[in-house]
Amino acid sequence: MDKISGSMEVLSSLQITADTAGLDQASKEIYKNKEVLAVILKGVVKEFEPYSYEEIMDFIEADSITGEEEVSPGRTNTKIQGGDKEFTALNEKVSIFDTKLKAVNPKLSDEKILVNLHIDIEPQKTYRPGYPIEKRGMYYLARELGAQLSLVTDNTDYNSLEKCYSIWICRDDIPKKERFSISFMEMCNTTNYGNCQPDRKNYDLLTLIIIRLGDEVYNKAKEEPGYDVLKFLHAVMYPHKKDFLDTVKEYIDFSQNETLWKEMDRMSGLGMSVLLEGEARGEARGEARGVTLGVTLSAQIFKIIQSGETDNNVIAEQCACSVAQVEEIRRAFGI
Repeated sequence: MDKISGSMEVLSSLQITADTAGLDQASKEIYKNKEVLAVILKGVVKEFEPYSYEEIMDFIEADSITGEEEVSPGRTNTKIQGGDKEFTALNEKVSIFDTKLKAVNPKLSDEKILVNLHIDIEPQKTYRPGYPIEKRGMYYLARELGAQLSLVTDNTDYNSLEKCYSIWICRDDIPKKERFSISFMEMCNTTNYGNCQPDRKNYDLLTLIIIRLGDEVYNKAKEEPGYDVLKFLHAVMYPHKKDFLDTVKEYIDFSQNETLWKEMDRMSGLGMSVLLEGEARGEARGEARGVTLGVTLSAQIFKIIQSGETDNNVIAEQCACSVAQVEEIRRAFGI
């Protein structure tokens, strides 16, 4: 299988610390890592289907990855002017893009022309927030498209508009029959009267993708559509599961990264809700802080290895854990 060489940044984002402060924000940090984005984009963005994870990482413009950008009109270059008409929005509740980025559109770009895709990633704890996710997603897409034009005038070049994706990853409250499913909604030419054939590239500008998880167990067959992206996201969104590290390393390989055991103090996690759920399950099994079992221990082991120690017995003694735990963590990361 095509694997990505994992960076220290993505490893840090995959860790969960015992400190709960700031984890709601940290839950979104993982989606700013190119390794994680590459797995998601290959799984659901048709422009990237033929490419490897590493190639997709090259398509992503690292400097374009942002978080918590305002969606609301007047804040995303959406002021419209023309003649005596002017559109403004007052006293509107601010909406926020979780993670935005641009990536090269390989289908439309060549040596002379660079065409981008504008992508929005929205991780959601609940699939039922009180309104249809689909409607909110379409609103975000409309704002994403409109934000590409800073000022609309009689001379505006609409040819400059580029395709937008909004990808929603929903974890909880999924109806049983819809669990582990993906929906694709996009612009299409449904009917033509007369002899006309509109060029798809001129209207294929908005695609909404809804990814539904919703269960702790993922046991679909490899042949199932969307298998890789669903399996990977299931591991990421339920990091306290025993096979978490084994699943992640199927897609992201840390074994050849020489900086793996550096900067281990920079740790983040996957959200307060995941942390509390893992702790509750750990305590039910008689394990204190079950959600952090293994991941904080990984940081301790990495630091000791960095110091030059390789004896598993010595490492276990210094970390106050068993030799079997040391061996399991070293095997998982290939160190």
